[in-house]
Amino acid sequence: MQVTLMKSKILRAEVTQADADYEGSLAIDSTYMERVGLLPYEKILVGNITNGERLETYAIPAPAGSHAFCLNGAAAHKGKKGDLLVIMSFAQMDAEEAANFHPRVIVLDDSNRTIAKERTGTSADEGLFKIV
Repeated sequence: MQVTLMKSKILRAEVTQADADYEGSLAIDSTYMERVGLLPYEKILVGNITNGERLETYAIPAPAGSHAFCLNGAAAHKGKKGDLLVIMSFAQMDAEEAANFHPRVIVLDDSNRTIAKERTGTSADEGLFKIV
């Protein structure tokens, strides 16, 4: 049996730009993409914490160290500069692999910099993932 689990998450990313005239996607600082295991052009689910919108698009790398999160194309109509996002990707795996799988997660501060803390555990209260 195959199950779909959250593979990676970037939490509280602040939109740095929204460009409706660009061809599409969400540009993400490539440093963050690497840390959570997101590949260029990988499908992502984006939740806008600020306005409640959700959308599917794909990730493209922005320059490393830029702290950029740019909504492009149609996605730019789902948020604006300053909005907070949660960005998630998912993976399918068999139930045996899923039993020991932990997503890669980063949490950002109000300057799009990583909050340095780790959370691991085996219950929802302890956290089912490791902040990388």
